[in-house]
Amino acid sequence: MSLLISVTLRARDAIKGTWREAAKFGVIGALAFVVDNGGYNLLVFGVPGAPGSGPMNTFPVQASVLATSAATLFSWVGNRYWTYRLRRREKVTHELVLFFVANGVGLVITAGTVFASRHLLGLDSPLSDNTARITGWVLATLFRFYAYRRYVFVAP
Repeated sequence: MSLLISVTLRARDAIKGTWREAAKFGVIGALAFVVDNGGYNLLVFGVPGAPGSGPMNTFPVQASVLATSAATLFSWVGNRYWTYRLRRREKVTHELVLFFVANGVGLVITAGTVFASRHLLGLDSPLSDNTARITGWVLATLFRFYAYRRYVFVAP
């Protein structure tokens, strides 16, 4: 019976640790989402209520790449020094390269949904752009959580 209790307690602790990590990852991700989507909307559509459009109105895919890049830098700092502070690598450069590779894949996923919406479906409204970006962002976030735990921030 003590073996069953031991296995149950270890499983509970593992699940508790993963949920705590996922919650921190979620907080950093939510803030990165604001940087990403806020930056994208400012670049493409401009300041809400102001006349005209954003400086990258005719370049929505490039604006998506720029906004996602800014959010990626924010995310690396937050995840390295808070979410995965006990799992970060000693070689910062190696970790950063792996982080950028994982986020590069995430960037392609997010920009790809904008590309599909704009160029394959012919949609160009703020609603369709943001729907495409949120869809891409969700898919990219699932990929990033897996990649960070598996490849980037590994336990020493």
